[in-house]
Amino acid sequence: MTTEPAPRTTPSPVPTAAAYPPAPRTDLVEDLHGHRVADPYRALEDSDDERTRRWSAAQDDLYAAYRTGLSARVAGTPLADDALPAHLRALLGAGFVGAPAWRGDRRFFSRRTGDQEHAVVVVAEPGDDGTPHERVLIDPLGLDATGTTTLDAWQPSKEGDLLAYQVSHGGTEESVLHVLDVATGALVDGPIDRARYSPVAWLPGGEAFYYVRRLAADLVPADEQQYHRRVWLHRVGTPAEQDVEVFGAGLAMTNYYGVQVSRDGRWLLVSAAAGTAPRTDVWIADLTAPGAHEAPAFVEVAVGLDAEVGAWVGRDGRLYVHTDLDAPRGRLAVTDPAAPGVEHWVTLLAQDDVAVLEDVALVDDGDPTRPTALLAAWRRHTVSEVTVHDPRTGARTGEVPLPGLGSVSGLVTRPEGGPDVWFSYTDHVTVPHVHRYDATTGAVTLWAAPPGALPDLPAVRTQQIEVTSTDGTTVRAFVLARADLVDAAGRPLAASPTVLYGYGGFQISLDPAFSATALAWVAAGGVYVVANLRGGGEEGEDWHRAGMRAHKQNVFDDFHAVAEHLVAEGWTTTDMLACWGGSNGGLLVGAAVTQRPDLWAAAVCSAPLLDMVRYQRFGLGVTWTEEYGDADDPEELGWLLGYSPYHRVVDGTAYPAVLFTVFEGDSRVDPLHARKLAAALQAATTSDPDERPVLVRREIGVGHGARALSRTIGLSVEQLQFVADRTGLLAAVAR
Repeated sequence: MTTEPAPRTTPSPVPTAAAYPPAPRTDLVEDLHGHRVADPYRALEDSDDERTRRWSAAQDDLYAAYRTGLSARVAGTPLADDALPAHLRALLGAGFVGAPAWRGDRRFFSRRTGDQEHAVVVVAEPGDDGTPHERVLIDPLGLDATGTTTLDAWQPSKEGDLLAYQVSHGGTEESVLHVLDVATGALVDGPIDRARYSPVAWLPGGEAFYYVRRLAADLVPADEQQYHRRVWLHRVGTPAEQDVEVFGAGLAMTNYYGVQVSRDGRWLLVSAAAGTAPRTDVWIADLTAPGAHEAPAFVEVAVGLDAEVGAWVGRDGRLYVHTDLDAPRGRLAVTDPAAPGVEHWVTLLAQDDVAVLEDVALVDDGDPTRPTALLAAWRRHTVSEVTVHDPRTGARTGEVPLPGLGSVSGLVTRPEGGPDVWFSYTDHVTVPHVHRYDATTGAVTLWAAPPGALPDLPAVRTQQIEVTSTDGTTVRAFVLARADLVDAAGRPLAASPTVLYGYGGFQISLDPAFSATALAWVAAGGVYVVANLRGGGEEGEDWHRAGMRAHKQNVFDDFHAVAEHLVAEGWTTTDMLACWGGSNGGLLVGAAVTQRPDLWAAAVCSAPLLDMVRYQRFGLGVTWTEEYGDADDPEELGWLLGYSPYHRVVDGTAYPAVLFTVFEGDSRVDPLHARKLAAALQAATTSDPDERPVLVRREIGVGHGARALSRTIGLSVEQLQFVADRTGLLAAVAR
């Protein structure tokens, strides 16, 4: 469908000075492998430089002035400073409940009520009257009343008597590990620092566990202190300095390790991936051998393969392998853990022609050695389905009915076996609920709902569209709009202010999921679109690799193709279209703004990666070279320069309005990226700063990931108001 462009709705002017704050600028040009690379805003890399401090403070003032004017303009509308936060809080008011982790009669789960700043960890266990009694074990707000402490991970012991958990402060994600007694809530171990991204694998009995910890800072060069992880054996109650190093020496310093112990305690499995590379090495060790706990004798399961491999020992004693080796959409193989090598693998679930294998679970009738069914969760063009198979042959025998066309996460069973499987389900308009599948009857029942309820919402129409990208590849996207804004066939009745959201990297799939931000935008009359781009995991590993390294431009081409389709089909116009993304999605937005400034009225670029020549020198950048390329390699530098947003800025270009949102505690993506591109765009753009401003919103005390509910709402409010202001939605709702 094509329509005439709607009349342009001119946003209200921005009450700022005509000129942007001056940035420290030099004529620095470097010769890098034969490329002449300019870096005029290098000084802004140093947050402690007085020039950077002054520039950042001036940007704060500029943004504050914009906010003052915007607050006046939104007053009295559904997007007002009081109305929009209340609406978002109501949308988030249902809270959250997670799938259970069973340990005997105890079950552990996460939960957040509508008024809680952070989710808490709860244990439920039978009381004297036989009914489940619940206790909160960990409340981040109880640990830190300021709300800046976040819970990063938790893992109960195999018996459920102890709980290991990790917390970090100020958004740094520098996890510190503790252990508490479940019965009393008393701390029995910790703190153990340097435990960022550390799994915990308990041994039976709860006296010890394996975990991952970085080497001490004084043992490694200063610029490598974020790396050099090792697997350690820790005995509860002893100093961490006495821990025994069991794995990792001599391997890549950027390795991330996974570790797990089989239910019976016999098998230890360790996995290793160099940074975020789509390859995983796996080893297994028999812990029944003398001295094996402190010095396991590892045998290769899969090492040196160009494939991802996940392995575990099932309740039936067999070694299961979930891999994309010779199967980009995933397959499940099985073998004897005593003969774990690839040559012994027998495929149990073959690769599907379309769907991607996500997860599996075994169920039985109480005898773990005789599984009765194998469940498999698949993603078919991002929509989940769960099938049932014979556990010995893999033959399909049925399917699990799901509540709708959405996403399933986690297939959870009891460690001791049984016919029950728990899973979480969500879609674009449904808060995650936990459901239980009974393999004996085939019935699915609602097992746990969020503690609150959603407010009344207008009917929302969700549809999946197909778009042809530049090279002919079919790209899909979800379009969310109020039902009264589309006809019976799902076509738009008129062009509307539209947000296009994307990510496109690291094999991350943007599956259907509840989003308060998206629903608030749609309820106000906007259209919200989620693009499933190459580089993600939506269609398997080939899809991922088609959007990484030398092929990264495919991601941006896909995004632009979706945007052009939305305009051509009458969903929106370029004067009403905004792009939005964070982290790797911030790179996507930066590329969209600098490659196709004509497509967008506005952009929200959050915690972005933007200087692709120097990205690996900061934060965790060196771990991402397998995704993007290594700027120290002449050929790969060429890839990076081809799209690096900071290096694609052209003086005299009319750029869209851009809001950079950065977090000073971000230890993954350094805020220097946003500072440098913001300065470059402010100097280059010919757009009227009163019409299409380039602004920086800076937040202190938070980092790249988890944050308190109030901070989440505050950020979303300002992002939504900015986009509404610049795309004309604000003017529309004010009429």
